Order: sequence, then C-alpha cells, then structure tokens
Amino acid sequence: MMVEIPLITTFIAIVACLYASYSDLKRGIIPNKLTFPLIALGIILNGIYAFMIGEIWFIVICLVITGVVFALGYVFWKMGAWAGGDVKLFTALAALLPVSPLLLSYNMFGVHFPVEGVYPFPLTLIINSILSVFPFILIYVLYVILRIKKHLIGELFSPITEDYKKNFVLTLVMTSSITITMFVTQELQLQIVIISMILMILLTLVISRLPNQVKAVLVSLVVVASLFYNLEITIYSIILLYITMTVIRLIRKFLSSINKEALQDEYPLEELSEGMIPAYNLYQRDDKVYVDDKSFVDKITEAIKTKDISLITTPMGKNLITNLAAGLTLDDIELLKKLHSEGKISNKFKVKRGVPFAPSIFIGLLISLFIGDLLAILQMIISWII
Repeated sequence: MMVEIPLITTFIAIVACLYASYSDLKRGIIPNKLTFPLIALGIILNGIYAFMIGEIWFIVICLVITGVVFALGYVFWKMGAWAGGDVKLFTALAALLPVSPLLLSYNMFGVHFPVEGVYPFPLTLIINSILSVFPFILIYVLYVILRIKKHLIGELFSPITEDYKKNFVLTLVMTSSITITMFVTQELQLQIVIISMILMILLTLVISRLPNQVKAVLVSLVVVASLFYNLEITIYSIILLYITMTVIRLIRKFLSSINKEALQDEYPLEELSEGMIPAYNLYQRDDKVYVDDKSFVDKITEAIKTKDISLITTPMGKNLITNLAAGLTLDDIELLKKLHSEGKISNKFKVKRGVPFAPSIFIGLLISLFIGDLLAILQMIISWII
C-alpha cells in the first residue's frame, strides 16, 4: 500500500492534466472544480503516505513545496504570464507530486533516465512545461492560420513564393564567403573555428554591401572557382544553404507579424466580455489615449537603434488598460466604452486569442516523469560539447 500511493497520485495527475487540456482547448478555462479538490486530495494522500512510512516530515515538505509553487505561480499571474487556472493546476500537481515518483528507470547513451534536477520535482515540471509551450504554440498558430485566418497563408509562405530570389542571392554570397574563408585560413594555417566564423560573417556583410554589378562579378568568379575545384561539395553546400536561409526567413516571418496577427482578434466594444486579454496596453497622457503594442524586445531594439534608453524606462503615461493574463474586468470594459463616447478611441478593440497552456503542462508532466529535467539534460549536452 505504501508503494501504491505515489502510483495513485501519479495516475490522478496524468488524468487531471488530460482533462484540463481538453477543457482548456474546448472552453478556454481550467475549472476550479478540478483544481481545488486536487489540491486537497494531494495533501490528504501524501499525509497518509507520510504516516504509513513513518516520516512526518514528508507531509511538511509537501505543504512547503505546494506553498512555494503557489507563491511562484501568483507572481507569474501578477506579471501577466499565467492565467489563474494555470497557477491552480500547477499548485494541484505540486500537492500530488511533491517529489518524483520514479515510475521507471533506464539508461541510454550512458545517461541514467529520468534525469533529476537539483530542485524539487514540481519545479522540474514547471520548467519542462514552459519549454514545451513553444512547439505547442507553433502547432496552434498553424492551426489558426490554416483553419480560421487563411488570408495569412500567403504572407507566411512569402519567403518561398516571393523572396526566393533574395534567398538565392544570399546563398551565393555566403558560398563565396565560405570559399574565401577556407582559402585564407588554409593559406595562413589558421585552423581555428572562431576565427573562421568571424571572417565568414565579416565577408558576408562586406560582399552584401557591394554595388550590385561588383557583387555579381565577384560572387560569380568565386562560385565558379569553387565548382571547378570541388563540384559535388559546392552543389550540396548551395542547396543546404538555400534551404537554411528559406527556413530562417520562414521562422522570422512566423515569429513576427504572422504570430502576432494570428493570435489577435478585433471585437466591437459591445461584444467584449470579462476575461478577454487585451492585445496591447492603453495609456493616457495630456488627455490623449495612446496604444502601446510593442513587446519588450521591440522596445530594447528601438532604444539601441535610436540610442534613447528612455524608450524602455519612461512610462508613456497613466496606465488605463494592461495586457495581463488576468484579462479585462467589467470596469475595464466600461472605461473603454466611456473613452469611445469621448472620441478618444475607436469602437474596435483587439484582444489576444488565448493560447491554451494546459496541454503544455500535460506534455511537461509526461517529460518530467519519463525523461527528466530538460534543463539538466541541456546542461549535460553543453558540458559534453565543451
């Protein structure tokens, strides 16, 4: 029976995450009727387990870890990163699984799995869930584009359908840079990877900025010479570089305008409802209302370009509406309607299309149980490379 309780709590956690994922995808919420009973059930079951193994400190550790996870989740909620349901689900999982249940143990590539982190199991779960959200967002955005916002398909694939000439020119420029770099390093016997990379990047930048006619002549001569000396490798390199350049442009397009537009919807003010997450912040300064839809990264980039750090540190004015995950309140909606009646904003307001986080928590739980801590695995890989 002592061994069965960790198995029971693990089974409950998996089923609960599966149901939470379904509810989050279907209705956009993780219900309190799921999370609150789970928190109580986890504490009760682990209390029984502590009594049976004669370690009363186990339930104390369970309560402390559950409290820490809730406090951490509360901070993320206040920052606007998590919704309330996500915080309560993580708290419930911490109550159920304060330590790793170690369902199985195996070795692969000389490494013992699942890999344990240096911190409690619930923190491993949180880290793995956060890392799992990126591929899930990719799939979700593609679903939105293909099923709901089909007008974005052309823009998404423009690096293939429209920018192929730019990609091909950049591919030839990089091929020339690599060829010149290899020639220089071999002649000077500088077989150092970092020096070769720096030289290749500098050459790419220099050649790209040459006048078109000069660039065409130089690139043509170098590429022809490369084809003459090693035809097969040069052709393979050109094909690989072209594919790489196209994929990079696709990713950049996806992470910028496509991702932003796909995950935003515009509503008339009268159709707004409580809990909708604003797509931007609204500020008021000198009796005028300003929209701030720039991300923190965008602000840093603009500050670097303009050499004006105040773009980051100086508030735009009095904060009226924030784009926190808690969403709009009824008072916020009334304020927007009032601002519209005063002619300060339009009757349209953009809100974020909520990306369900529960499926990422479910994926993070499975990874934590059967593979281990992704951050610890990444650290091992980096140490092995170095």
